Amino acid sequence: MIDLGISKLALIGAVALIVIGPEKLPKVARTLGAMIGKAQRYVADVKAEVNRAMELDELKKMKESMESAAQNVQQSFNDTTNAFEKDWKDATSGLDGTDVMTSQALYEPPLYMPQYRHPGKKWRLKQSATPGWYKARQGVRTKALSGAARVARFRPRKDAGMTPLNP
Repeated sequence: MIDLGISKLALIGAVALIVIGPEKLPKVARTLGAMIGKAQRYVADVKAEVNRAMELDELKKMKESMESAAQNVQQSFNDTTNAFEKDWKDATSGLDGTDVMTSQALYEPPLYMPQYRHPGKKWRLKQSATPGWYKARQGVRTKALSGAARVARFRPRKDAGMTPLNP
């Protein structure tokens, strides 16, 4: 790698000042900085693309391993299912129709079969454990009042003994 110290950069700057001239040096420096920036962005893009390609390869390998694991699980499940079905057929193959009839004959339906009956309640109405007469006696509010209704309820009436201040 190139080892650029402060002394070498100062020498390059002095030579550039002499060769290019003081009028054109800022413009050349700006152009050189823009080119270096573009080169750095290009290198960063190439690195990012390489990293994406590597991650994509890793994801493909992971996907293949997951698919193979899923196929193994499915194969073992199919094997277990087939073995269960075979065992079930072997276990039920010895049964004939007479055994089934005797088992049905042993079953007796109940004499009384209860039927569902709707309770007939007003299920939307909230039921309370405290009786309404007790709440009324204790002064518990059972209904909510709106703001306007509350003002109207507690506003003093005009005919309730109010006398005007200036007779």
